[in-house]
Amino acid sequence: MTSILYLGGTGTISAASVRRSLERGHDVTVLNRGTARRPVPDGVREVVADVRDPAGLREALGGGEFDVVADFLSFVPEHVENMLGVFEGRTGQYLFVSSASAYEKPPSHLPVTERTPLVNPFWQYSRDKIACEDLLFRAHAERDLPVTVIRPSHTYDRQLLPTMGHWTDIARMRAGKPVVVHGDGTTQWTITHADDVAVAVTGLLGNPAAIGEAFTITGDHAPTWNSIYGWLADAAGVADPDLVHVTSDAIAAFRPELGPTLLGDKAHSMVFDNAKVRALVPEFETTVTFDEGARGILAYYDGHPDAQVVDEDLDAAFDRMAAFARSAG
Repeated sequence: MTSILYLGGTGTISAASVRRSLERGHDVTVLNRGTARRPVPDGVREVVADVRDPAGLREALGGGEFDVVADFLSFVPEHVENMLGVFEGRTGQYLFVSSASAYEKPPSHLPVTERTPLVNPFWQYSRDKIACEDLLFRAHAERDLPVTVIRPSHTYDRQLLPTMGHWTDIARMRAGKPVVVHGDGTTQWTITHADDVAVAVTGLLGNPAAIGEAFTITGDHAPTWNSIYGWLADAAGVADPDLVHVTSDAIAAFRPELGPTLLGDKAHSMVFDNAKVRALVPEFETTVTFDEGARGILAYYDGHPDAQVVDEDLDAAFDRMAAFARSAG
């Protein structure tokens, strides 16, 4: 039985991976602050601690060792250094969750593979993940740190709306208001259900062939953004959504916080080659396409009115963006 410690364990990908690990008969522990929206399933050991406090982390875990530590909570090199200070020498595999947004933007070639350079001048989040990877692979080369890096792209489950405005977009659709889509909506975007990603993640856990390697984990489903918004509208019962296309640069001018995720990721067609991970996890495939995924998302939100949060400031900004686009066109 493989013992796995999930740092996180209740996020979009990690919650699905925890469920999958239980199905595979693993001994699963999750460690987080105990405040997440997704419940921890029965059969999982829960440890409540702050991963940013190494001393408290050591005290919470005691002297236990794990076959695998899966780190979903480190975002900058300092986080990784703290985790290695706690877990190096206490695990047979340290799995670090990086991001496919680390690949070069705009991409010079498609599909993107693990050989694609890691360089993103637009998004600090991505550059920080690259720096984390550099630290970990140096540690692997210099002292045999048993690291595995995964690079998922846009992953969702029924609780995560993948559009800029999240529930605000759905509320606008249902109210007959214009919904802003970046660019012309025709770029391809790889979007993968968490249950599918979890198959690849758990297939790499405890796999000696994965040590010292990085893997893209994205699936093969790459619809256009127009299709993504259209499927959400259909699931929301909106027959003819008013989609207004606004350039990513203009959106960033209206709402600067949206700029890095658009210019550094979503504005570009992103299609990936998953051959490397499939060589080790041949059962990994896309089983949930977003037309089905959108129905699951709307079913969840319609059943949870407390989750239907409209961002009033963003809602007003979308009105301004739509008016700008229509006046310019």
